[in-house]
Amino acid sequence: MITHDKRGHAQFGRLEVFLQLLILLNLIAFAFETLPDLSPGMQRAFAWFETFSVAVFTIELVTRVALSRPPLGYVRSFMGVIDLISIVPFYLGLAFDLRSMRAIRLMRIFRIFKLARYSAAIRRFQQAFRYAREELVLFGAAALIVLYLAGVGIYQFEHEAQPQVFASVFHSLWWAVVTLTTVGYGDAYPITAGGRVFTSLVLIVGLGIVAIPTGLLAAALTKARDHEKELEIEEKKQRETQSGPQ
Repeated sequence: MITHDKRGHAQFGRLEVFLQLLILLNLIAFAFETLPDLSPGMQRAFAWFETFSVAVFTIELVTRVALSRPPLGYVRSFMGVIDLISIVPFYLGLAFDLRSMRAIRLMRIFRIFKLARYSAAIRRFQQAFRYAREELVLFGAAALIVLYLAGVGIYQFEHEAQPQVFASVFHSLWWAVVTLTTVGYGDAYPITAGGRVFTSLVLIVGLGIVAIPTGLLAAALTKARDHEKELEIEEKKQRETQSGPQ
């Protein structure tokens, strides 16, 4: 016989699956809406689906706000902000013409972040980012310094030889970005001997810049997974204790 707790958990699980499916369908619908020459019937169908989706997301948001303590605490949380942003464009569209305000309409894609609530893997990434937050901030600051130095360095080497390509440090920063990230679009490249030697050094540094955050996140993900296993063991022990002889 299924207990009330198990029935409630099963119903909640079905609700989570429904919300995940609704979010995925919203992302697919958003992509289809960009197709040219959509028939009026398809446009109306997408409009009705958008209205239905916003109604569901609004009910979800209101329910979470009502159940949170304090009530406004959820609105100030990361997921609360995501939930709010995902429905704001619809309500703004009722009062204003958003066809010329594409940035606001694009806020609908923030619904993809709602999946983070229902995905254990994404939650693990969030936990990993929290573990490695200080290291990533420190690395980001160091990367910006290296980026600036690379832009200044290539400007000094290449400005006289290519005054149009490396017209200023700001122009040179674009070269620094694509070089440090090892992308190398080829629209700006050194032609002097000094510039080529300097570029070789920047490329070597760029390999480290790509690899360091990967290592930090990998270590943090391992730590997050270990933490999840510890919680699972503790929960299992608690269930065994509660289900023991009365």
